[in-house]
Amino acid sequence: MISAGWEPAANRPSPVELLVEQNRTREPDLIPVRHGRMLASPFTFYRGAAKIMATDLANTQTAGLQVQLCGDAHLSNFGGFGSPERQLVFDLNDFDETLPGPFEYDLRRLATSFTIAARNNNFTPNDTRAITRESVKAYRQAMVEFASMRTLDIWYAHMSERDFNAVLLAARKDLGAIGEAHGKRKGGKKAKAAKQARAEIDRTIEATTKAFRKARKRDSSQALARLTEVVDGRYRIASQPPAIMPLRELSEAWGLSTDDSLHHVESQFSAYQTSLSADRRHLLERYTIVDVARKVVGVGSVGTRAFIVLLQGRDIGDPLFLQVKEATRSVLEDHLPKTRFHTPGQRVVEGQRLMQAAPDIFLGWTKGVQEDRFYYWRQLRDMKVSAEVETMTPLRMTIYARLCGWTLAHAHARSGDPVAISEYVGADEDFDSSIAAFAERYADQNLRDYETFAEAVADGRIEAKTGV
Repeated sequence: MISAGWEPAANRPSPVELLVEQNRTREPDLIPVRHGRMLASPFTFYRGAAKIMATDLANTQTAGLQVQLCGDAHLSNFGGFGSPERQLVFDLNDFDETLPGPFEYDLRRLATSFTIAARNNNFTPNDTRAITRESVKAYRQAMVEFASMRTLDIWYAHMSERDFNAVLLAARKDLGAIGEAHGKRKGGKKAKAAKQARAEIDRTIEATTKAFRKARKRDSSQALARLTEVVDGRYRIASQPPAIMPLRELSEAWGLSTDDSLHHVESQFSAYQTSLSADRRHLLERYTIVDVARKVVGVGSVGTRAFIVLLQGRDIGDPLFLQVKEATRSVLEDHLPKTRFHTPGQRVVEGQRLMQAAPDIFLGWTKGVQEDRFYYWRQLRDMKVSAEVETMTPLRMTIYARLCGWTLAHAHARSGDPVAISEYVGADEDFDSSIAAFAERYADQNLRDYETFAEAVADGRIEAKTGV
């Protein structure tokens, strides 16, 4: 069994130095934006601190059971999006750090993210501990389920909108320990607490239904309305610096003409298509590039190069937006065997295809114009829906923990040995307690790292720009 008594290594690198090291290849004008987003709270700091935790995880005990790791499996890297069949599915949605490695790495990062998020929402220690354990329990029980399934059944399994709602309805019908715990804390009867919890789940179902309805409208046509302007009868991406900077504004800073920059983009677009299957290439041949812009995304990714590309099909009413994100070395490659793929972009894409139940049909990769730049491509805003973690109640976060735990187990079962992992994690709750204890200790460390980071900003060692 994994030891819960984690302590930072005596020679542990400075968290600030690790972040500064990451900044060396990032866009200089966006580095302060990254720092500003991380400075918002210990939770947002954790989101950007994958490199720091990778260093710490390298010194933890594991069972030697390998899977394809997400590499950054915190709770905000799960969400809903459209499948190729145009159905909403819930899955992992960020694979920038993906690499084969011990399954515990992802599970520890996920569990710790729940502890930090619960603390950030000012939940009680008991609620925080229960939510964290719920995420691990869901993983463990799902892995037992996958261990009994046929290989193809595991591969075809996914969390559909219907399955998502079933989890909510199951929680409503069988509140059990949740209702009892609420009753004890509030001094009321269990029945009253359960009634209150059911009412909250009803509100959650209503809110989820509304969010999914909005997500179905979140596509390239919506992006066209929100991200573009019409000039001389043609659409172009509107400038919203520093969050969105069109190519026409960036080219001068890069010492290139707009025509030269667009030529490089078109060359990259052609190279990207070679990473796709023949039918996908045929589909993209129906589109032409209209405009390109740099777009700031996420927290940990800020500073790496990320672009949006507006393409047009049959006419101006037939848009397609693609996102192009820079892929760098995984933070895990400092501690695990390096990727077997030729480029970081291919590493991200192949890892995503292995872990995700319904990957984007436009998912592909390319090598950049510069020797040290690599990218992967995918659709932008493809029915995407994300959880609003900061507004969650204990009950909603408990349910979300179940969804994320099941989803991570499924991703690991696709790439690893679910029977071996199931036997290792066991049928009782000892494993849950062990991972939850680690999460609590690491959340304490994350808070100390955040305070060190905030001090570095305050004394001017690093620059932070907030509100962007």
